[in-house]
Amino acid sequence: MPMSATPIRLRAQDAEDLKVVSACLQDAILPIGDMCFLPEEARFVLVANRFKWETAGKRRPGPTADDDHLNPFERVNCGVRIEGVKAVKLRGLDVRDRAQILELLSVEAADGALVLNFAGGACVRLESPSWTCFVEDLGEPWPTGCKPCHPLEDEQ
Repeated sequence: MPMSATPIRLRAQDAEDLKVVSACLQDAILPIGDMCFLPEEARFVLVANRFKWETAGKRRPGPTADDDHLNPFERVNCGVRIEGVKAVKLRGLDVRDRAQILELLSVEAADGALVLNFAGGACVRLESPSWTCFVEDLGEPWPTGCKPCHPLEDEQ
């Protein structure tokens, strides 16, 4: 039985809203080929494998199994749609490598744009003077034993 039967469904229209979206999408992973800019529709879309931070550390409802400790966390596919995008700029990404796996660290509003920051310094800048971001879980979550970790930059 899944830890949380309630999928997320969010809309962000300003920097404060975007902080919630960014927290939900932190550590999502996706192939670069699962992102697409649709210029005719002024839309940028992606589907990511989202780590469910909102259920991390919570017990599964219902009966427990002897092996619950092996996969105590969950991931779920999550669709992201950003409306009002006029142009897309990439840094540190090779779009020809369609299988390249990206790890999303944050989504930020920045002076007429949204910026998707990925591990390794890569980023996608979505030029948009007026944007709306929609985020929605797709399908059922699945168990995973891997929880993303973020070592402190001071620890080296």
